[in-house]
Amino acid sequence: MSSLMRAAIFAALVFSGLAQPAQAQDITLTSRDGALAISGSLQGYDGEFYRIDSTYGLLTIDAQSVLCDGPACPDLTAPKAVIRIVGAPDLGAVLMPGLTAAFATAQGLEFTPPADAAKPALLTDPATDKVLAEISFLPMPPDQAREALTAGRAELILAAAGDPSFGARTIGLDPLVAISATDNPLGVISTANLAKALTGDVTNWSALGGPDMPLVLHGLAEDTDLNRALAKRLGRGIAATVVHDTPAALAAAVAADPWALAITGRSVVGLAHVLDLTDSCGFALQPSALAVKAEDYPLTLPVYFLTPRRRLPLMAREFLEFLSQPGAQPAIEAAGLVGRGLAIESMKNNGLRLSNAIRVVADEGGLADLKRLVGLMDGADRLSFTFRFQDGTNELDAHSKDTLTSLAEMIEAGMFDGDQLVLAGFSDGTGPAADNLTLSRARGEQVLTALQTAAPQMPLERLPTVEALGEGLPMACDETSAGRRLNRRVEVWARPNFAKDNLPSGN
Repeated sequence: MSSLMRAAIFAALVFSGLAQPAQAQDITLTSRDGALAISGSLQGYDGEFYRIDSTYGLLTIDAQSVLCDGPACPDLTAPKAVIRIVGAPDLGAVLMPGLTAAFATAQGLEFTPPADAAKPALLTDPATDKVLAEISFLPMPPDQAREALTAGRAELILAAAGDPSFGARTIGLDPLVAISATDNPLGVISTANLAKALTGDVTNWSALGGPDMPLVLHGLAEDTDLNRALAKRLGRGIAATVVHDTPAALAAAVAADPWALAITGRSVVGLAHVLDLTDSCGFALQPSALAVKAEDYPLTLPVYFLTPRRRLPLMAREFLEFLSQPGAQPAIEAAGLVGRGLAIESMKNNGLRLSNAIRVVADEGGLADLKRLVGLMDGADRLSFTFRFQDGTNELDAHSKDTLTSLAEMIEAGMFDGDQLVLAGFSDGTGPAADNLTLSRARGEQVLTALQTAAPQMPLERLPTVEALGEGLPMACDETSAGRRLNRRVEVWARPNFAKDNLPSGN
């Protein structure tokens, strides 16, 4: 008997208890030596593994170790993958059609959109006209979606919040924005005031710099992913007085209510007016693609496909791998999300950051550092790769570790052969400036060391140089812990190779 089959049966007996009496089933899997047979209802076959619901529970069994008998036995040469996706209604409606079509194109398959909302999209082999996959999306509240995934009635959940019970694959990022009616006279709101409004501590627009009118806070149901994520960040629930079933309904209602306020994903603002955000020191917070990818914009919600703790069909696994590929990014961004691809921005567009830096220069030494920084920025581009560290440690955080892998792969592939990369280290503004300069250098050198470890065969001349810039280019207010964390970072800049020998001294 196959060891894989024995292991699957043993695990099912351990976790499911004693076997129940056999019932009429649609397939029987028999070990190739004939020693054991298991009957069950076929849940899926991906060309490598059977997934069956048996008297022992749900089992995944290697197809090479068994023979299949019964009316539901699949065509072993060209199995049809059934990928059932459930979850966030509004986001699914705008994301799934384009993403599924882009995946079909990448696979060399023909795409047939659903005939109606209850039907799946079809992916067909153009050579044989055979349907190789059905991909469907069913809108579903978070708790019901999680139950469907656990019970095997879905393969993936489209969600804006993680869940430790499941795996997760990031699709993109949805920056959160504050919205009001289109004719609301207030144009700017600070994150501190926004938090007070969301938790019910502010109930009048006059406290936010607007007219003396009651503030009507709109929101979503408590069990939505957005509300859960916001409550976790705020430490309290959203004190909404008007509750909506969907983000689209929320945005439409806010746009029509002259004294409404809400927070939502940028992908679903509809006709509502987006308020500009600042931090508590007045630093502008702009959700540009680079700022979101670099985690410079603090109000960002990752969007995931949650995956079950079981083996998915081969086509489903390929679909998840497709999310990080260039072919997926246009469809993700067309849905209003910020994709995972690299963003590049000329340092000429950093006037806002420079104005922030000028505001905090305290002495002539700081002015000299600022002049050196401006010299470094001249002719450079900033990459969205940015490294930050776990609180209280010199350990890269989880996002930065993924970023390190991506950067190493791109350097090895020769994507920056025409440039000299610079690891620009920064600190927050607490403590003496000289100490902060030393700390920023240490952070830059730490990233360089980690990069060498990730790519040990990389020639030294292809590695970035390190520049220590201390507190010279703050991203946010040092008065808050969140602001200080944003300021403690290592950015990646790219300069034309001909400028390498002209870099201002700092190494």
